[in-house]
Amino acid sequence: MATATAPAKKTVITLTDAAAARVKTLLEKRDPPAVALRVGIKTRGCSGLSYNVEYADQKMQFDEVVEDKGVTVLVDPAAVMFLIGSEMDYREDKFTAGFTFSNPNEKARCGCGESFSV
Repeated sequence: MATATAPAKKTVITLTDAAAARVKTLLEKRDPPAVALRVGIKTRGCSGLSYNVEYADQKMQFDEVVEDKGVTVLVDPAAVMFLIGSEMDYREDKFTAGFTFSNPNEKARCGCGESFSV
């Protein structure tokens, strides 16, 4: 008789090498130290939602803990359903630098790239 196995839990978010390196650098330079970076979603922009990345001074009770490439990122529990399967990257070019997200849940993104909708 075969036993049923539970489906594999999908990772909320993964980090590219560049994102992991930037998270590590930011956490090492922070004074006072932070336990991690927290990723969340804020209501704003043309399309309604935008990504929010901030220092986390402590893990909150329902934060989703993501450990990837040697760093820890906390995901706000209210953002989990919007971020499942996303990849966090860090990009620098001549004029800008920052974290970017490749999110399979996005249905639309505003023209300026500031916000998205699901």
